[in-house]
Amino acid sequence: MYRSIVLPLLFFNSISILAQQVPDTSRFFEIETPRYAAGKGPIVMIDAAHGNFHTLEGRYRAFGNILEADGYRLSSNEQPFTEEGLGRCDVLVISNPLHASNQGNWQLPTPSAFTPEEIAAVERWVAGGGRLFLIADHMPFAGAAADLGRAFGFEFLNGFGMDNRHRQIEYFTRRQGTLKNSPVTVGLDSIVTFTGSAFLIPTAATPLISLGEHYTILMPEQAWNFTDDTPFVSGNGFYQLAFRTYGRGKVMVSGEAAMFSAQLAGPNRAPMGLNNPAAARNIPLLRNILAWLAE
Repeated sequence: MYRSIVLPLLFFNSISILAQQVPDTSRFFEIETPRYAAGKGPIVMIDAAHGNFHTLEGRYRAFGNILEADGYRLSSNEQPFTEEGLGRCDVLVISNPLHASNQGNWQLPTPSAFTPEEIAAVERWVAGGGRLFLIADHMPFAGAAADLGRAFGFEFLNGFGMDNRHRQIEYFTRRQGTLKNSPVTVGLDSIVTFTGSAFLIPTAATPLISLGEHYTILMPEQAWNFTDDTPFVSGNGFYQLAFRTYGRGKVMVSGEAAMFSAQLAGPNRAPMGLNNPAAARNIPLLRNILAWLAE
């Protein structure tokens, strides 16, 4: 009943909302004590060369505004990854990349958004001291990022981590044990997400958000199109946020992108992401993540 009736309704509603998303560029946040003096912080480069659904000049404008207010210097990557090009930044952010074949075509197959040469370049750069923040949302983005995640031991499942409680906003809390203790989550008792993918983590990684028994991971052939035949697995053992050191570098992996964006969605311009009142703690989480990567 859940999969055959409720989820098709989600398909139509979600496609409609996605088509009407616009970035929220308003100053909806306040940072009283920036981590760095204005324009003096590490260089954060946000990828825009791999069909990314989220870029600095688009859906991650609020992401960039928050980091700029914290003193980071921002740039946009427009070229294939090379070690030389990556050397121009301190932190590389990749959010929701897509292979050219999936642009406007969110269905299987979902090839890697990166060539083997690019993945090797990123791996060597991180091992030598680079810092990577890899964000890959629900299918097809998880599929497009899977090969890059695997280079660091993270195994993305190319699906949707669906909350069986049918909540529009998904809460992860310390009290329930779904938000883990770590230097990145210090001072935070809860954060929220807005439906994403899921991944397995290597033993060297530290989990931050775990899915658990209240989640089912659905793997449709086309995004948001769920039927009685859609393959699925339990969310037990899967995660949506985790980090690890890798050689002399660091890697942060997220299976949800909207939690770090700010959109005005649908005809009523409903806030979705960092601008949603329920996501107020996501802003210090984002700041903590960048601080951990950059330090």
